[in-house]
Amino acid sequence: MSNLVRDKDVALRADGGAIEVIDVLGPTIQFLSSCEGENDPCVMRSIIPPGVTIPLHSHPEPETSVAISGRIEGLKESAGNFEWTLIGRGDVFHVPGGVKHAIRNLSDEPAHVVIAAPRSIGRFFREIGTPIAPDAHPPAPPSAKVIKRFLEASQRYGYWHATPEENASVGIFFVPPA
Repeated sequence: MSNLVRDKDVALRADGGAIEVIDVLGPTIQFLSSCEGENDPCVMRSIIPPGVTIPLHSHPEPETSVAISGRIEGLKESAGNFEWTLIGRGDVFHVPGGVKHAIRNLSDEPAHVVIAAPRSIGRFFREIGTPIAPDAHPPAPPSAKVIKRFLEASQRYGYWHATPEENASVGIFFVPPA
């Protein structure tokens, strides 16, 4: 873990300006905690660029997002019905494990979000992410090779992804590269 002082008996400090940035198929992630030890929380800062959508999916672990700036929409399911809800500065979007959800940024500005999740989600992001320069915005669209790596890792982690038809039914039109 770059630029994280790590000692089991010492408080952790992350130098936010020097932490590695990874592209996770559009959004970027910076790890603010190590996400490595058995009891370590996994805290990440994410930037969701304008026009980026995280399609309908679920994973066994819960995740909690806190909007720092910008506006995104979170798709939540209740009694079999889906509804988009606006998430603005200071709002919290909590997703229990196994719940179908999606995120999209329809605004003209990047959205900055802090995510708290179990370390398995951090490991997943590290496995599928691609290191990029901190000023490389927006990230390039994912290649077919990156999508394949993502889907293989998703299967190993027990993650579910909606079909193109399921995404379209909630207003998400995601076409993977050929």
